[in-house]
Amino acid sequence: MSIHAQLPEEVQVYEVGPRDGLQNEKQNIPTEAKVRFIDLLSAAGLPVIEVTSFVRPGSIPQLADSEEVVKRIKTTAGIRYTALVPNERGLARVTGLFESKSGDGALPLQGIAVFTAASETFSRKNTNASIAETFERFEPVISSARSAGLWVRGYVSTAFGCPYEGDVPARAVTEVASRLLELGVEEVAVSDTIGVATPAQVEEIIGAVADVTGIERIALHFHDTRGTALANVLAGLLLGVTTFDSSAGGLGGCPYAPGAAGNLATEDLVYMLHGLGIRTGINLEKVVEASKYLSVIRGQAPASRYFQAAIS
Repeated sequence: MSIHAQLPEEVQVYEVGPRDGLQNEKQNIPTEAKVRFIDLLSAAGLPVIEVTSFVRPGSIPQLADSEEVVKRIKTTAGIRYTALVPNERGLARVTGLFESKSGDGALPLQGIAVFTAASETFSRKNTNASIAETFERFEPVISSARSAGLWVRGYVSTAFGCPYEGDVPARAVTEVASRLLELGVEEVAVSDTIGVATPAQVEEIIGAVADVTGIERIALHFHDTRGTALANVLAGLLLGVTTFDSSAGGLGGCPYAPGAAGNLATEDLVYMLHGLGIRTGINLEKVVEASKYLSVIRGQAPASRYFQAAIS
């Protein structure tokens, strides 16, 4: 049987560059540059863009301007704009922005994401809370967000390996994913935080999680630390996953995961998907424009292999 017969016809790319990509940048990226970057990603047709994080400003100084960024971006109909929200205080900042509607009455954000882990040690180092405590923190966040009409995603970090504990059992990932869905999350992003996953692991972990959640509720978030991200995407596609996270230019990393390389580059992901005949609705060359713009601001070339080939 042809591989194409086993693949979905359409895939949703969830762009995390403005949040996950920029959160680990050491040099300050001006607010106006972030806004322009997001607007360029909108112009490229990314269907979902995670624009920032409403964490305590001192925790991630790079994203301290989250309200200003959200107020200033030009939202496009048909694109879902989301933000990471860790607690009730963060959600209050989001809902406070609803008073600043655009002229057509559209809300500045349509969704939020909450964040936990499959590894106890990582959870404590990342959030200063146990896994159970993270659920206590964001249970009211999910409830309030749903009441406000917001779509909600839940991240399960370290699903394929932990920088402190090593291997993470599939059972631990499944338990966290199941609890997220019970609380009302509409999508679970199973995340390879440090880039250790292999296709065989993807089959094992996603197979176990899907038995509980259904494959349609799963998204995959890969880092490319060991060069296996695209192979892992293909494994996910063959399992029926249709939402994949990526970051324009391959921006990113994780401040709490030593040695973690950038996220899977949006350009590399889209190039492969289009080559497989899978629809995304994304203009690849416009993604390159967005990455090129930010590379000038950063003074550093993107890690994306497609980008490097496109401008050579």
